Amino acid sequence: MKYIDEFNDPELARLLLDEIRATATRPWALMEVCGGQTHSIIRHGIDQLLPEQVELIHGPGCPVCVTPLDVIDKALEIAARPGVIFCSFGDMLRVPGTDRDLFRIRGEGGDVRVVYSPLDALELARRNPDREVVFFAIGFETTAPANAMAVHQARRLGLTNFSLLVSHVRVPPAIEAIMTAPACRVQGFLAAGHVCSVMGTAEYPRLADRFRVPLVVTGFEPLDILEGIRRAVRQLERGEHRVENAYPRAVREEGNPAAVRMIEEVFEITDRNWRGIGPIPHSGWRLTEAFRAYDAEHRFDVTGMRTEEPAECRSGEVLQGLIKPTECAAFGTTCTPRSPLGATMVSSEGACAAYYLYRRMNGPTAQTAQAVREEMNPVV
Repeated sequence: MKYIDEFNDPELARLLLDEIRATATRPWALMEVCGGQTHSIIRHGIDQLLPEQVELIHGPGCPVCVTPLDVIDKALEIAARPGVIFCSFGDMLRVPGTDRDLFRIRGEGGDVRVVYSPLDALELARRNPDREVVFFAIGFETTAPANAMAVHQARRLGLTNFSLLVSHVRVPPAIEAIMTAPACRVQGFLAAGHVCSVMGTAEYPRLADRFRVPLVVTGFEPLDILEGIRRAVRQLERGEHRVENAYPRAVREEGNPAAVRMIEEVFEITDRNWRGIGPIPHSGWRLTEAFRAYDAEHRFDVTGMRTEEPAECRSGEVLQGLIKPTECAAFGTTCTPRSPLGATMVSSEGACAAYYLYRRMNGPTAQTAQAVREEMNPVV
């Protein structure tokens, strides 16, 4: 398949690995920001092939994982109400709230539906004018344009029974929060290619200059990731700190101007709480005043939530890159994809899920790979 097969070439991978080994003379710690990159790294064993001088730290790049617990509980409250059709992407259904998840709500009679696009939810609203249809709008900059378009279309069509429960987050403020944390060890970043394909790279040079770290826009196939690592290590060895685009087949400096205009029309920047991390200023989006009528949080008046994370869950430390999943005592024992304590174990982009799926376990396990895949991909 074009743009896939040629970026999985083992001979080219060996050449890139040889160059990384030849370049790295000192220990360097790089963070991949995107959960999709984390899964690719663990699936292909890229971190195990790198020279010992180069460490990869998994960052908070899983949008499901960082959706705050109070927003999850608000989703559960709305989804349980009579007359509501609650729509979500599939990997949100098993994310644990304080005491239940969307699967439990559906089992108790709630009308919870898996959709593949917010426009699917919009169509449900058109076909069910006597029902309130709510779409769970989470994600980084990548999913924001489609969610903005859904609200824009709802207003154009005069649909008053459609709304979004919004928990959008932004990457650049998260990088800033990581770099200002006291325990930060990150010396360079592999920036998420799909985010930059939407937003461009304009926000990154100031971060590279302020924190004196290389930021390399990177794709998701094995050769993409190795090339991103190669460029980041080369910059570090040379004492450089700038933005490089190692994913030019998808990313332009200006991003996607039409998508950015749609986001700016519908959303405005706000502070956002990140699950396991805490509040990060200017790190989220909310609906503007012009589209506030489509805000499910206001429409359903879900406030006063009391939330409590399981004490034994260390997913917050995983999201901050402070520990690897296997350093959590609950990993693979009391916390599995079938009974997760935190979102990092259940999301398709979560670091804990990647380690579990691809058998990065501290000890032996009796489960077969097929059983693990069934656990990670339940029938919905």
